[in-house]
Amino acid sequence: MSAMRLGIFVPQGWRMDLVGIDPAQHWEVMLGLAKHADDGDVFESIWVYDHFHTVPEPSREATHEAWTLMAAYAAATSRVRLGQMCTCMSYREPTYLAKVAATVDAISGGRTEMGIGGGWYEHEWRAYGYGFPSAGDRLGRLREGVEIFRQMWTQGTATLDGKHYQVDGALCAPRPLQGTSAPGSERNGIPMWVAGGGEKVTLRIAAEYADYTNFDGTAAGFDHKSEVLRGHCRAVGRDFDSIVRSANYNVVIAETEKELDERLAFAGELFRKAGLSESRVDAHIADLRSQPAVGTPEQIVSVLQDMERRGMTYAITYFPEAAYDRSGIELFEREVAPALRG
Repeated sequence: MSAMRLGIFVPQGWRMDLVGIDPAQHWEVMLGLAKHADDGDVFESIWVYDHFHTVPEPSREATHEAWTLMAAYAAATSRVRLGQMCTCMSYREPTYLAKVAATVDAISGGRTEMGIGGGWYEHEWRAYGYGFPSAGDRLGRLREGVEIFRQMWTQGTATLDGKHYQVDGALCAPRPLQGTSAPGSERNGIPMWVAGGGEKVTLRIAAEYADYTNFDGTAAGFDHKSEVLRGHCRAVGRDFDSIVRSANYNVVIAETEKELDERLAFAGELFRKAGLSESRVDAHIADLRSQPAVGTPEQIVSVLQDMERRGMTYAITYFPEAAYDRSGIELFEREVAPALRG
């Protein structure tokens, strides 16, 4: 068995994971975690979310902007790759976003990943003046946008007379640093993660454009989505095995049940401090407890090894308490990661 690849989300507030920390200290906390990952050898990549308002409810708690963080991490780290899971296509024009990503790629020395999706958080869309188009329109923008990305990154220019986007000779100079530079071959550009498990459209777009997918991380869900993706790959003439399949995991890890209960309670306490109702706190703890990567190191190793046998070869981890306590991350690094190295 080959080594499973691992990424880690750096808390940015979106999931109520900077509550109680002075905003003046947020960057120090986030940067410290990014550097922890960068200085180690466990996590290949660091990740943020592309959102403006907190979940599970909009609140006055902080949510730092994804691509601003990408640029900052590009300058502040040297090894880890930099991703968003995932950028909402409609929040920025795709020509502009392709240019931003190319610049981040230059700053980082070629370490940018592009996580991209159709978007879903209706309150956020409407609050920011984007309206809330139908799912068909959001996914139509996703399809046209990734075509614009590919053109700009591989050819240095994009032209598309689409239903949603009309661009005419949009330039991207310099192009991203990434991709082959062999004579006579075009550069592939920034790796594209088409995120989401929509079976008719999203996974079809993934079959056509994705270097990576990111969908359901449960065994049954992953198997089903994988078969749908396989069918789309067959239909478009794509090698199914050329697409890396990833999933995201909420990790709550502890040596004992008592410690696990304490970590889960702490995750709930963050919601309580943010002013969420007791019923919301209780639901959050219950949901976390049911997640696949919650338990002892041995239990989490067993789950992830099983998922790797199913074809999930890149796990992106999220530790709810990361901004306050690194001991869970360190336990994962000591006890779980070595067992996944094959």
